[in-house]
Parts: sequence; C-alpha cells; structure tokens
Amino acid sequence: MFVITLKNHPQGIYSVFDAKDERIVPLFVEGDDADRYVMQLAEDGENPELEVLEAEAEHIINSCRAQNQKYSIITPDDLIIPPDTVTKE
Repeated sequence: MFVITLKNHPQGIYSVFDAKDERIVPLFVEGDDADRYVMQLAEDGENPELEVLEAEAEHIINSCRAQNQKYSIITPDDLIIPPDTVTKE
C-alpha cells in the first residue's frame, strides 16, 4: 500500500475533502498510481512538495481506524483526479 506524505515529513499524510467536508486519506494499491497522482498535484504550484511512501496495508489501515480517519483504497481500476482547490491546514 502507498501513501502520499509531505516531503521529508512522513507524519504529514496527504488527504482530500469529500462532499461533506470530511478528510479522506487515499491509500494506493500501486505505487505507480500514487506517483502519477503526485505528479498531477505538482503541476499546481500551490501544493507543498510531496512524496510517495510504501506502508504495510494493515498498519496504515489500523492507524486510520484508531484515529477515526476515513480512508479510500485506490485500486488500479480507479481513477482519481486532484481537487481544483487546495486547502492548507
């Protein structure tokens, strides 16, 4: 499983907001899909520098659950596009 983090700050995991303004962490099954998403994000100069890290699926999912954090598993059959607006917190 692959996650997107702030470069050199792996504790800063990237998330997006859903229609209800709740944060969702995208968890990628394939590293290439995560890399492609980061490249799309990098096209917008407003985003901070990001990197892709590999994580044990069980570990990252358990961490999300423990923190009551929503997540979405992105499979090779899924297509996600970065949001039009950036929210920095």
